[in-house]
Amino acid sequence: MDYLSVIEMLNACHGPAGDERQIAATLKRLAEPYADECWQDTMGNLIVHKKGPGPKVMFAAHMDSVGLIVTHIHKDGYLSFGKLGGIRPESILHTPFRFKNGVCGVVSLRQKVALKDMTINDLYLDIGAKNEAHARRMVQVGDTAVLRLPAFTNENRLVSPYLDDRIACAVMLDAISHIRSYTNDLYFVFTVQEELGLRGSKPAAFAIDPEYGIAVDVTAAEELDEKTRHSTVLGGGAAIKVMDSSVICHPEVVQTLEELAKESKIPCQRDVMTTGGTDAGSIHISRGGVLTGGISIPCRYIHSPVETVDLSDVSAAAKLMITFAQKSLESKRM
Repeated sequence: MDYLSVIEMLNACHGPAGDERQIAATLKRLAEPYADECWQDTMGNLIVHKKGPGPKVMFAAHMDSVGLIVTHIHKDGYLSFGKLGGIRPESILHTPFRFKNGVCGVVSLRQKVALKDMTINDLYLDIGAKNEAHARRMVQVGDTAVLRLPAFTNENRLVSPYLDDRIACAVMLDAISHIRSYTNDLYFVFTVQEELGLRGSKPAAFAIDPEYGIAVDVTAAEELDEKTRHSTVLGGGAAIKVMDSSVICHPEVVQTLEELAKESKIPCQRDVMTTGGTDAGSIHISRGGVLTGGISIPCRYIHSPVETVDLSDVSAAAKLMITFAQKSLESKRM
């Protein structure tokens, strides 16, 4: 798969948490040729079903991104905003954003505020409006904006905004198109509102009622910070989740993923996060409980405009996902 092209296609859509309709439509168009069924639920989750007689397996990758939402339009035409998801002010200062209607703006800092004291409330969007009336003809309170920056490759690295979690969406598309021989009943869910507290995967898991769940997401990779020690590195292979702040993965699922990686000679490493959560957090406690794990893609600079992954890890994650989907899993229900 040409991952750069897919990321560019997905990032061209408007898809912040709470308004994922454009990206859902694009993903449906790409996945539908390989599906027995394809539909959206009430929340907006896109569910791609490949029917099988075996246990239900739910894969989840969230299609929403962090973003901004307009909270106030000032007399001078500047916009105050709130954040959708985890955004740090230093990561977005002086970066361009775009609204769903195509209006673009730049994040700026209020005068007389020192960089060291900066908070989200000290930032505003400059959309080039002359005054409040002009600004209101361009945008409204409640409109949302996303980053307007390009994706590119650097050797074997892919750099782009919103690789969290668009790169996992691309991995899931890759897997869907390559899964051939399987007995499991496979559900691939592109979830909404993960960035706002795993909101989409919760009703999806309840409705599907899977026996196995796999969250496909990015995980923090080692950066040049001696104070922070992450468990994964770029180029180390697919990251098999052991835990994050939302879940302790079922040992049986962790063991199965590791054995499959070894048997198929797929490079892998372990993913242990003490902060941050994934859709696994809501899937594993659905109904009577779900055997849940995670396949993660190591990523640097998460929730910044320049998230970075290694394409060898992306490929390994896709291969591991395909291998797990095609394994004949045992039903755990009486």
